[in-house]
Amino acid sequence: MNIVLNIDDYQAAICFEPNTKMFRGEFVELNGGAGFYASDVAALKREARISLRLFLEECDKHGVEPKKQFSANGCPARLD
Repeated sequence: MNIVLNIDDYQAAICFEPNTKMFRGEFVELNGGAGFYASDVAALKREARISLRLFLEECDKHGVEPKKQFSANGCPARLD
């Protein structure tokens, strides 16, 4: 089952990690990693906002586009 959490127009994929008994989220549209963990939904949303804010601040600081770039066929574009 896929669970998607929408935070400020960004989507995060959510799963439950049985070993840690915590929810784990990862933003899927970003060009880098911005993951987060929490034990309940309210905390998960809070941690997601913090993770996203920090990621976006770093992108802004370094002049990097935060979202993945896609080619015309829908596949991620090569940036090298």
